Amino acid sequence: MAESKRDYYEVLGVGRDADEATLKKAYRQIAKKYHPDMNPGDAEAEKKFKEASEAYAVLSDPDKRRQYDQFGHAAFEGGAGGAGGFGGFDFSGADFSDIFGDIFGDLFGGGRRGRANQGPMKGMNIRKSVRLTFEEAVFGCEKELDVVLKDPCPKCHGTGAKPGTSPETCPKCGGKGQVVYTQQSFFGTVQNVQTCPDCHGTGKIIRDKCPDCGGTGYVSSRKKISVSIPAGIDNGQSVRIREKGEPGVNGGPRGDLLVEVTVSRHPIFQRQDVHIFSTVPISFAQAALGGDIRIKTVDGEVLYNVKPGTKTDTKVRLKGKGVPSIRNAQVRGDHYVTLVIQTPEHLSAEAKEALRRFDELSGNTLGAPEKEQGEGRKGKKKKGFMDKMKEAFEDLEE
Repeated sequence: MAESKRDYYEVLGVGRDADEATLKKAYRQIAKKYHPDMNPGDAEAEKKFKEASEAYAVLSDPDKRRQYDQFGHAAFEGGAGGAGGFGGFDFSGADFSDIFGDIFGDLFGGGRRGRANQGPMKGMNIRKSVRLTFEEAVFGCEKELDVVLKDPCPKCHGTGAKPGTSPETCPKCGGKGQVVYTQQSFFGTVQNVQTCPDCHGTGKIIRDKCPDCGGTGYVSSRKKISVSIPAGIDNGQSVRIREKGEPGVNGGPRGDLLVEVTVSRHPIFQRQDVHIFSTVPISFAQAALGGDIRIKTVDGEVLYNVKPGTKTDTKVRLKGKGVPSIRNAQVRGDHYVTLVIQTPEHLSAEAKEALRRFDELSGNTLGAPEKEQGEGRKGKKKKGFMDKMKEAFEDLEE
């Protein structure tokens, strides 16, 4: 009795609506994992490799996939696989070239198929980090960094060869910078073009290396680089300094220096985009009577007039006291302040008495005896209610 086959979509681990790119990605991963050359002598791995190859051959072909979706495995039974292949399945028409180019490239330790690039190439970027204070990030600053940079060796002028000698044509690749590997597979002979491992794609071999640079053509030195940090930069953002990275290849430009910013936390301010947020405590007297208070901003202290009867958690907006836009330093965000009424914890006897007077004038009694309450109500009203309230607050603040 023939062994039942697994669903092709299940074999590749994809949904029935998977597109071509998803199918190819799924098959590439399975093929690399279970390829017989990667698992010599492993019959189970070979079986899984064949199973995945059969599934991909069907699902990557629009006509075969349509038949499979309609009839399942029955669509290819009874002669459909007469040409042979894995388990009698016909792989004619299935395109495995780019996938197996990757697989055999990995087997030989090379990269993807394709021509070696011997033209001018930009050098690699260098990454550095710098820590800023909250204020430095808001207003911008100048920072000096120590960076190790490579420069052409002055002794060999960047050739890497000992003075008086010259690089030779690579005998392995004939100066092409590429080599062609041939591999026998289940699908026949596969050729894979890769970068030459001896000359690393340069096409040149250095027999006598320069003693100063060791044949690399470059010498390293520590340099100080001045970095202008723009106003409004935020945590995690980077500043790019052109052509301060690694040297280019074959006459290409240098890479860039990328300076990533880390902003220290501020004890008072919090930032969200271009806006700043903070909390300012005020006394109960200031909230009830109003008055001027000083609020700290990144520009220094500003005077703000609290309105009488202000409630706790009241939010005020200080326009234009936020963070400059990194695109336009003339445009600034706002500073939002939350006013929080503080309850005093340690009161003197005089302050406590003043609070009792305030409580009495407000119509409360703090649990005073009924006789005293009555006497208080019968007393003559020598001053207005608000005058007495202000006097009570003044005594409390004293």
